[in-house]
Amino acid sequence: MRKGSAAAILAGLAVAVAACGNAPTTTEPTAAGSASATSGGAKSLQGVKIEVAAKWTGAEQKNFEQVLKAFTDKTGAEVTYASTGEDTGAYLGPRIQGNNPPDVAILPQPGLVEQYVEQNALKPLTPEVTAEIDANYTPYWKELGSVDGKVYGVLVKAAHKSLVWYRSQAFEDAGVQAPTNWDELMKAAQTVADSGTPPFSLCGASGWTLTDLFENVYLSTAGPENYDKLSDHEIPWTDPTVGVALEKIAQIASKSDYLVDGTSGTMQTDFPTCVTKVYGTDKAAMVIEADFVAVEAVNAGAKVGEEAKYFPFPKAGDTTPVVLGGDVAVAMKDTPGAMALVQFLASKEGGEVWAKLPGYLSPNKNVSPDNYPDELTKQLGQTIVSAGDAVRYDMSDLAPSAFGGTDGKGEWKVLQDFVRDPSDVKGTQEALEAEAAKAWK
Repeated sequence: MRKGSAAAILAGLAVAVAACGNAPTTTEPTAAGSASATSGGAKSLQGVKIEVAAKWTGAEQKNFEQVLKAFTDKTGAEVTYASTGEDTGAYLGPRIQGNNPPDVAILPQPGLVEQYVEQNALKPLTPEVTAEIDANYTPYWKELGSVDGKVYGVLVKAAHKSLVWYRSQAFEDAGVQAPTNWDELMKAAQTVADSGTPPFSLCGASGWTLTDLFENVYLSTAGPENYDKLSDHEIPWTDPTVGVALEKIAQIASKSDYLVDGTSGTMQTDFPTCVTKVYGTDKAAMVIEADFVAVEAVNAGAKVGEEAKYFPFPKAGDTTPVVLGGDVAVAMKDTPGAMALVQFLASKEGGEVWAKLPGYLSPNKNVSPDNYPDELTKQLGQTIVSAGDAVRYDMSDLAPSAFGGTDGKGEWKVLQDFVRDPSDVKGTQEALEAEAAKAWK
């Protein structure tokens, strides 16, 4: 599942986002007694104990603990890590009810911020932390962590969802180059199909991958402003902009020779099986998904950068689409230690510590590209830099889970039905709107 396993998959690969900007972003405390993680001088949190909870285990946990060590070395605080496992809510719920939450939690999606604010489980971030966010993030990311004008969270780790991975031999055999726009993608797909290889391996059995496909096409064709409106259900799914995006997707789904194992086989193929159809069995040429495809490609015997290559999701309209998923740091206690840790995670300094480690992608615009461990991460980062303020968060993760995050229901099911029969765009829009109306009651 996307929300549960993406981070764990990433642990085996260095994936990061390079960023721009050279101005100092460290924020000094403005009030006497403020315990800023980024202030100089004596270790202001010596002897303070802080607990932080996140879903990460294994290599990801070890890497995050190195970031926490850097915070400890700087502040003197003693930080304890607790793994929530894949179900963050199941872990945090009893602790919230028992009035014993961790000081800081890392939530796997922004939608949970509002949910926990409604339960009075989160504390507004202090002016010092908010200033750190203002220095290092675009206003869009600040808004994602805000509820009713108050800032509660900051995106500290992300996954890059605007990539198309391809098998280099399949492209070479067909004599095609990596496309840069949708028309070129369709032309390349036809040429690859003519060479005898189905161009696409869609993960039809995993509905979340279809939401990722839609989001990239929609962001490109409709633009960031409409993307935000649709994310909040401020415009209906029957809006003409949705139809334009679905018609683009239908150009792939309506041609059975474009889909490995045809439509029926596509709808029985989950993630990561769709990746192995490209790299393990060499049955298809391309798979449309996030940076974590790389780990599955390696598991299938391909070498990233040689057999397994990628190109940025092609422009289907006027906007270069860059969609991110990721994890949001929040304070569950209003203490100097909790605020200082969130501030450190939001800082340029904290991001650069993390960026040197595998399995990390940063939305912080001031994390220097020099910190990233390989060329792949720098290339991924360049797409973020190029997209600028047009970068957006995964739309389905911003929606109520009944619509955007439930297997066999809501958006997942409607898009699966659409891939099975892409001839009825209007009917698909009406079905999406009916599901959205129920979820946004």
